[in-house]
Amino acid sequence: MTVRTSSAHARVIPPGAVLGVLGSGQLGRMFTIAARRMGYRVHTFSPDELSPTGQVADVEVTASYDDLDALRAFARQVSVVTFEFENVPAEAVSAIEAIVQVRPSGAALHVSQQRAREKEFLATHGIPTAPFARAVTLDELWDGVARIGTPAVIKTAAFGYDGKGQHKITTPADVEHLWTAIGRQEAVIEKLISLQAEVSVIAARGLDGAVAHYPLFENRHRNHILDVTTSPAAVSQAVARQAVEITRTILESLQYIGILCVEFFLSTDGELLVNELAPRTHNSGHLTFDASVTSQFEQQVRAVCGLPLGSTELLRPAAMANLLGELWSDSEPNWAAACRNPDVKLHLYGKEEPRPGRKMGHLTAMGRSVDEAMDRVVSARDALLI
Repeated sequence: MTVRTSSAHARVIPPGAVLGVLGSGQLGRMFTIAARRMGYRVHTFSPDELSPTGQVADVEVTASYDDLDALRAFARQVSVVTFEFENVPAEAVSAIEAIVQVRPSGAALHVSQQRAREKEFLATHGIPTAPFARAVTLDELWDGVARIGTPAVIKTAAFGYDGKGQHKITTPADVEHLWTAIGRQEAVIEKLISLQAEVSVIAARGLDGAVAHYPLFENRHRNHILDVTTSPAAVSQAVARQAVEITRTILESLQYIGILCVEFFLSTDGELLVNELAPRTHNSGHLTFDASVTSQFEQQVRAVCGLPLGSTELLRPAAMANLLGELWSDSEPNWAAACRNPDVKLHLYGKEEPRPGRKMGHLTAMGRSVDEAMDRVVSARDALLI
């Protein structure tokens, strides 16, 4: 669904221009594929070489995010810069913004790249979250655990994804041990929520204020890593409407330009709580590459270039299953077996070294129902080991 909130004219960055992307993983790879299909060129910047994004981009710049001279030179070659990876130092973004537009802005990134700032932002705007406390010292961690109670989850404020930097605490006696485990750094303590489901909303906001959101995604995790996503999510219309309205509030409050994923907890008592924000495309939206009129990656291109946002209509119920490195542990996966069902699509990211827990690719499938799509994609993944 697309809602236009402003008719203000914005300068369009036309096809043929060069788009810059900070980060070089699979999200950047799929962004680049979408951009090049629309006639754009793409330069990618990250510390890695021969990266998933670099394999398909026009130019791959390999340098540290602390190398401000390299960042400035990169910025001078592109018409706009966007993200596929949010853990970019503020100084790096400031250096680029002095030369070229960054979308979403450095200010939006500053909020969403650090859990403590993100939680405070959400609380300030009246957006529901699990009860939380911040801690920058051991004494504050003790105090926060006492106020929130146990069981709870202690999360590092920075550099956390796929369960990294997260520890469950069941008794206050574990506070000192966990303070050491997280490297004695700033943390957030969150009340452990009894979950009915985990869902996400992916939405874009354009330069003209238009907002477009995809149908809700329902996410199932294994070992803190996304395992299977289905859409549309099996939630009530009231929950879906609330999730979309919360997402819209966040986009407007940040004056956001680009694509944003809002991850939610749906508690067993029906309460919808924001878990975290991702200021970029998201793993849960990978199925849009095959199952939506406009993929999340094309939508990111449209938003940052000032083009009208595309239709987010889901063509059929769909499911996505991640392919992790352990599938390669014994031998090369059986790709022919996985692709035997003509409704299954294979996406591999060009990563050379499969490691346990490393996202190497994904499968998507569509069906007449969500259950049929999920059965197809899980069966196809199981077939890889035949």
